[in-house]
Formats: sequence, C-alpha cells, structure tokens
Amino acid sequence: MKRSNDFVVGLVVIVSVVAIVAMSLWLARSTFGEKQRDVVARFRDVGNARVGDAVVIRGVEAGRIQAIELAPAGWVDVRLRLQKGIQLPADPIVILSESSMFGEWQATVMDRSAAPDNRSVREALADATKAGPGMIPGARLPDIAQLTAVAGRIAGDVSRVAQRVQVAFDDRAAGELRQSVRNFADLSAQLSRTVRVQSKNMDDVARRVKVAMASVDSTAGALQRTAQRIDSATSQGEVHQIVDNIGSASADVRASSEQLRIASRSFVAMQARMQSVLSHTDSVVAKIDRGQGSMGLMVNDPSLYQNSDALVTQMRELVAEIRAHPGRYLTVKLF
Repeated sequence: MKRSNDFVVGLVVIVSVVAIVAMSLWLARSTFGEKQRDVVARFRDVGNARVGDAVVIRGVEAGRIQAIELAPAGWVDVRLRLQKGIQLPADPIVILSESSMFGEWQATVMDRSAAPDNRSVREALADATKAGPGMIPGARLPDIAQLTAVAGRIAGDVSRVAQRVQVAFDDRAAGELRQSVRNFADLSAQLSRTVRVQSKNMDDVARRVKVAMASVDSTAGALQRTAQRIDSATSQGEVHQIVDNIGSASADVRASSEQLRIASRSFVAMQARMQSVLSHTDSVVAKIDRGQGSMGLMVNDPSLYQNSDALVTQMRELVAEIRAHPGRYLTVKLF
C-alpha cells in the first residue's frame, strides 16, 4: 500500500514538472526542430519595446524580439528571430510602435517605400542607414503618451488665444466697430451722390460735344457751298459777298472751337474728380481687406461679429426683463 502511494506521488510530481516545462516553453514561444534565423535592426531609441514582443510582416506575426542590447556610438541593437521561410522585403526597415492601448509594442518589418510619412521617422531611418552594413535600419513611432501631451499643448494654446480675443473685444472695441460701420455708410452715400453728379456732368458734356459737332458739320457745309459759289460766280461780281460769307463761316468755326475747348476742360476736371473718388474708395477697401481698423477686423474675423451678435442679444434680453419687471430696476418715489 505504501509503495502504491509513493508511485502515485512520484507520477504526480513528474507530470507537474512536465506541465511546468511545457507551459514555460509555450510562454517563451520556443520551438523544437524548427529552423529559424535572426536579423538585427539598429535604432537610436526603442521606447518601451521589450524582449518577446511580436514581429509583424504585412500584418501577420512572423517572429519575436529575441534580444535588445546597447551598442557603441549611442545605438541600440534589436535581434529579431523570424520563423522558418519568412522572406524579408527588398529594402527592409523596422518600425517600432504600440500595438494596443495597454502598452504592448510590436516590431513591423516593411519595405522602405511603405515607411510612414513622418519627418522624425525619415530622419531616424536615414541616420540608421549610415550606421553600417549588415544592420536593418529602424525607427520608433511616437507613443500615445507623447501624442496626448502634444494635444494638451495645442488645447492650451487654443484656450489662451480665445481668452485674448475675448479680452480684446470689449465695450470700446464694440463702439469703434459701430462708428466704423457708420463711417462706411456715410462714405457709401457720398460716393453714390458723387457718381450721380458726375453722371449728370457727363451727360452735359456729351450734349455739348454733340452741338459742337453739329456746328462743325454746318460750317463744313457752308464752306462747301461757298466754294461752289466761288466757282460759279467769280465772273458775276459776287466775290465780295463770298468773302463775307467766308468771314462769317470762320467766326462760326472759332465759336465751335471755343465750345469744344470748354467741353474738354469740363471733361478733364470731371475725370480728375472721378479718379480721386475711386482712389479713396480703393484705399478704404484695401485697408478693410488687410484687416486694418475695426471694420477690417469685422470683415476678416467672424468671431468679432459673433461676439457683437451675442452682445446685442443680451441687451435685448435685458430690455425685455426691464419691461417685464420694472420694479426690480426702477424706483419712483412721490413726495
């Protein structure tokens, strides 16, 4: 009976040892009789990568990280143990990155043409390529903690900008904005009046030019008739009359020329005034487009308009509250 109990105890111990050894080998991903090969990748920094992390090629697990060792000149050598029959890309690189939200990492083997479009990754790969032959260049992607810190800094910057905008747009700025709007309305009205006046002047000038041209045509007709009379009446004693007609026609030509000069001067003065008005208008519009002055800020920064709209809404609510409950705000005493 005692020997039987000893046999059972020994059998249990042996089975337990075999189970423990098998479990250890399974956890270590050890294989027996399977031919594997090791490749070495070189990094400047491996982050939180650890021995035993997975090696992935094209999304499929192809091995494990076998060892991580410090190398001279500030390098870190990572030994990757690949499974049997695994073929590396033509121009291989290794990217270390987090594989989950729980701090697990993996080493991804890919072709250099498929590397992430990240400046720090490209610089790290170029640096590792210069380290020497026989090593696969490697780089590390930023982890979640670094990305969270960057996002926090960006949120802080946005908050500070919003506070500065709120401080800048006070009651004085709102008053200046309203004054700028009124000035712009006055400028538009003045420009409209100027355009109407100049349009009337242009019509007047056109009428004068038309009259002058009609006078020139009449003078030309008179000259033509005078020439015909000279041809037909030189022998009939009508030369003196012809000369008188020519003198009258010359007087008409001089009067027409004077009218044309007057019309030309009026047109030049009107053109100068129009150029001045357009120049001032273009200057004002350019300043508004560049964001100068309160009107420029209003046009280029929609937040100023939104804050102004919110202020007007609050004022309307206050007036409605005073109308609904005047006793809260106004006290009238009769003596």
